[in-house]
Amino acid sequence: MTVSQRWFFLVLFLVIFALLYSLQPILMPFLLGALIAYLGDPLVDRLETVKCPRAVGVSLVFTGFTLFSVLALLLVVPSLIKQIEVLRGTIPSAVQWIENIAAPWLANNLGWQLENLTTGNIRQAVQNKLSGHGSLLASIAAQVTSSSLSMLVWLANLLLVPVVSFYLMRDWDIIIQRIHNLLPRNLEKTITYLATESNEVLGAFLKGQMMVMMALGVMYSIGLWIVGLDLALLIGMVAGLSSIVPYLGFVVGIGAALIAAVFQFNEWLPLVYVCLVFGIGQVLESVLLTPILVGDKIGLHPVAVIFAIMAGGQLFGFVGVLLALPVAAVVMVILRFAYQGYKSSHFYHAQQ
Repeated sequence: MTVSQRWFFLVLFLVIFALLYSLQPILMPFLLGALIAYLGDPLVDRLETVKCPRAVGVSLVFTGFTLFSVLALLLVVPSLIKQIEVLRGTIPSAVQWIENIAAPWLANNLGWQLENLTTGNIRQAVQNKLSGHGSLLASIAAQVTSSSLSMLVWLANLLLVPVVSFYLMRDWDIIIQRIHNLLPRNLEKTITYLATESNEVLGAFLKGQMMVMMALGVMYSIGLWIVGLDLALLIGMVAGLSSIVPYLGFVVGIGAALIAAVFQFNEWLPLVYVCLVFGIGQVLESVLLTPILVGDKIGLHPVAVIFAIMAGGQLFGFVGVLLALPVAAVVMVILRFAYQGYKSSHFYHAQQ
């Protein structure tokens, strides 16, 4: 790499960083559209191999994505809203349990005196957070319709996502080829190698881990429903979504399910069933789901995933969360390439 090329890539990186920082309020629909196009492009490519025109393949894949999304919203969202309302209804009994059972146990066994932990104080704090709109739907509606401008922006962003994803999916191969043609010829081979490795890592993580997340969410929800837990769907879906970081979904899910089971059943046997549900789910994830759906190509350490998501959210908000995993995959591939270069360098093999 020449000196001028180094300066060019440095300036390009700074310009991209500045644009992301200044344009983040409008980037969300474009990033979501790019994500959908990235996930759908391999399916379109497979359809092309069987002599299906790309425009037709894009239409089929896009229609499939749209129907799946609408069906998921129609099936899951109303049930989740009902379960959130159930959760709100269990708060008074949970507050009484904390004051009458948890607080005395902590005082007698650990010496923790919680003088301010009273039913009135806890209930007032909870009401300050949850009251004011009557229901979850009313709260969302009030926020969305608080001004006509914010509602129009929200609707515009929502409508932009399918439009952007459709056109990017249609022209994905053309865009990639044009970027490839712009690469400096002396760096073309190296950059292509790094891009291919990054694509394999990111593709394995996004496609595989998303399927693992959905499978775990369904398994946990069904298992907790069989146990009889009122919040089965809510806890199962939260545990499935948290599984974007390996083992985090298990920790979050079993903790929330045990707490909910304590409040609902007041006996120890359902707690055993809850542990059994998450134990079976964890075994299936480790032995079956992750090896088949994800494989060993990821290489993204769970701590790196957590740091990337938190850092992206801190720097760019929701846009940063969307960019966190792609950037982490690219950085990991570059660091791996740099490590291989270092191990083969004269600096590493220098003799005294």
